Amino acid sequence: MPIRITLDKVLADRGMTARELVQAVGITEANMSLLRTGKVKGVRFQTLEKICEILDCQPADLLKFEPDES
Repeated sequence: MPIRITLDKVLADRGMTARELVQAVGITEANMSLLRTGKVKGVRFQTLEKICEILDCQPADLLKFEPDES
């Protein structure tokens, strides 16, 4: 999939752990793990909004488009 999740980079830049973000956002660690590894098929805008609010970032800071080379 050409959409890459850059959540780990943003977390590192903010000095926050995934576990801290899980608690602040209110999602499960399993869902956070899927999101961090890019194995999700979608994300709710409500969840994305909360993540951006907590990390003080924009959605574009968390997502990167890298087209597949064909």
